[in-house]
Amino acid sequence: QVQPVESGGMSVQPADSLRVSCATSGFSFSFYYMSWYRQAPGKERELVARISPSSGSTEYLDSVKGRFSISRDNGKKVVYLQMNSLKFEDTAVYLCHARLESREHWGRGTQVTVAS
Repeated sequence: QVQPVESGGMSVQPADSLRVSCATSGFSFSFYYMSWYRQAPGKERELVARISPSSGSTEYLDSVKGRFSISRDNGKKVVYLQMNSLKFEDTAVYLCHARLESREHWGRGTQVTVAS
């Protein structure tokens, strides 16, 4: 089955750090753009970070620049999102997305909750 599987989401306090992971199988990971999206209750899904197949290019949502970092391991077929200085507004389901031209795959998400 071709579906990314996210892990690592949990409840943390403001200013904490957390790393979420996305393990993949069933497709040629190293050719795909990999992204992390998030969706909070009552809000639209938004792109948090994206990384190119070779890791040579990344892009970030303005509100997470300087705090979040996306990386990938093509040998392990895993993409990571390191989140530092977490804020209440980072609370959301974080979803992994893979795209190559017209082909795309979504994970089911992992919940990150920032609460005091």
